[in-house]
Amino acid sequence: EMFEVDDKRQGVDRRRHPRGGRRITELDGAAPLVMVVDRDPTRRDIAHAILSKLKFAVAPVESVERAVEIAHTLNAEVIVVDEADAARLSAALAHESAIPVVAVGKDGRPADALIEAVRRALRQAS
Repeated sequence: EMFEVDDKRQGVDRRRHPRGGRRITELDGAAPLVMVVDRDPTRRDIAHAILSKLKFAVAPVESVERAVEIAHTLNAEVIVVDEADAARLSAALAHESAIPVVAVGKDGRPADALIEAVRRALRQAS
């Protein structure tokens, strides 16, 4: 034969050695879960991008009704919602849970204001 292939690899078995690169490490367990409720997919995506960049777990939801359906199962720690729907969502969840609700205006919130509001809600809840 022209080529002879050995079935066994040569050298050190590197499967158990770290390969480098960046890995997310959570020091205190899972990241806080933030549910983002908005009918507008663009605003939902923007909030998702801002929060996930800061290592929050994000669950985007398209309606208040859907948020109410899955709130107890999802076990979100904070809910970010359009201010037009905030009162309705808070009322619907009042009998079920004490999940903090952060209202966001139609113009959205500057990224730092959104982040600060979510962090404040998490601090007050714990």
